[in-house]
Amino acid sequence: MKHSKIANGTFTIERTYKASAEAVFSAWADLDSRAQWFVGPGDWKVVRRELDFRVGGLEVLHSRFKSGYEPVYESRFHSIVPNQQIVFVYDMHLNGKHHSVSLASVEIESLEPKKTRLIFTEQVAFLDGTTGQKGTKDREEGTMELLKKLAGHLERESN
Repeated sequence: MKHSKIANGTFTIERTYKASAEAVFSAWADLDSRAQWFVGPGDWKVVRRELDFRVGGLEVLHSRFKSGYEPVYESRFHSIVPNQQIVFVYDMHLNGKHHSVSLASVEIESLEPKKTRLIFTEQVAFLDGTTGQKGTKDREEGTMELLKKLAGHLERESN
């Protein structure tokens, strides 16, 4: 069986939130909070969502669009330091095909009691023929949208 050439990419996104480091961390660690911002666009619907937030724990988000398109996200947590950092590895499957494997890190830094810097870094290997440049650009744009949704969630929670 012939395999596609692996394409690699890396990106870093930095955001500052008007929330405590504890609130930012909790938005990643709590299933109900995560479900408020870690969501897809448009007619996206959840098929299965699980979160076992501990070192060695698994997160699963299987979704489906009206068109029938089905992304499945599965991650395993490798390092968790409360209110400071999260490191995880995740696989993306698109319509049953293994699309990518990523190593992601989230660094959380308290700047003031209600001001926190988040630094998200991802190293991705595309396995399905996706080009590194296009795939990385698309992944970074999608992650920026999720981090924007996180900002909205944190704002709603503080009111």
